[in-house]
Amino acid sequence: MATLKLKSAAETRYDSIALGEVMLRLDPGPMPFARARTVRIWHGGGETNVAEGLSYCFGLRTAVVTALVDDGIGRNIENQLREAGIDTSHIIWFDPSGKGAHATDGKGTLHNGVNVTWAGKGVLPSVTEYYRAHTPVREIGPGDVDWDQLFGKQGTRWFSTGGIYTLLSPKTADLALEAMEKAGEYGAGRSFDLNYRSKVEPSKDRARQINRGIVPHVDFLVGNQDDFDDALGYTTEKVPKDASFDQWLEVYSKMLHQVAKDYPNLKYIGTQLRGALSADRINWGGVLFEVETDQIHQAAVRENIEIVDRTGGGDSFAAGVIAALLKGKSPADAVQWGAAHGILVQETPGDTSMVKQGDVEKEVARAIKGGGVVALR
Repeated sequence: MATLKLKSAAETRYDSIALGEVMLRLDPGPMPFARARTVRIWHGGGETNVAEGLSYCFGLRTAVVTALVDDGIGRNIENQLREAGIDTSHIIWFDPSGKGAHATDGKGTLHNGVNVTWAGKGVLPSVTEYYRAHTPVREIGPGDVDWDQLFGKQGTRWFSTGGIYTLLSPKTADLALEAMEKAGEYGAGRSFDLNYRSKVEPSKDRARQINRGIVPHVDFLVGNQDDFDDALGYTTEKVPKDASFDQWLEVYSKMLHQVAKDYPNLKYIGTQLRGALSADRINWGGVLFEVETDQIHQAAVRENIEIVDRTGGGDSFAAGVIAALLKGKSPADAVQWGAAHGILVQETPGDTSMVKQGDVEKEVARAIKGGGVVALR
């Protein structure tokens, strides 16, 4: 297995490019949506959340490849992405006047994706309802994106996509595979978040079939314990609910080694660990398996942490790890960055990062030391 070698910033236009769906999110705040009368507007998407974390938090040069209908919702999403420093020039816009190569009508035959997500409270769990059955991103496929221009002439150090996007339609699965192959051809590091959602694809067999075709082209594979089962078909031995973290990790590491054996292209496998005590209190940590050295690096475990919004925590874990690798940090540092960024994003509203690299570094130091939190005055 070869070591992961990344291009320098001087060789490329971008540090990272993400391919995926991005949706408008309506957030009713403290009210369950059925009784809400006002909402906050955010945006999010499993793949584009990674790009935003890399851009806003870690100051890296990122772009997203997605498709949107050119209307007020689409431009709102674009403006939010631009506010976070993301290059939006590679968005494919569908013209609602019916003209051009990518077109739709004005009555919503294709529409931008919208989700309604209530963060939950106490024993009431977080709830997300999706409106994504006829989104334009489902309609772009192989041949719609000039990867030779993007990965070759302009260049990127990293490419990421994920298991939500690949399951939206047959076209998205094919485009993700095309992109992964092209990114590898041009020497970019490649990550894939398994991120299985039954509301996107109820058939685990279909999800596994698609993902098994993509993972052979991946350098950094991300997922939680359930994702490896649901999205790839790997199961782990059952451990008691009161088992210690060390007991769980001993069992879990067997599965990680099996995945690495089956996919010798993998350089790293990352897992965020979220134990929900309630909708707004969690235990949180992360591990990063470095395949070449056969080492499992563990982040500081945070116990009984109060959060505001769990959405995007796993994406932000991935962004923290990728940022560290792009900045030349060790795998041991990378998992600490991933876990710290993941918990900080869950302590702010919305799906995406509202913290900076300095905050991540301070949280790493605090968690390792086991200290408390003091007011900044």
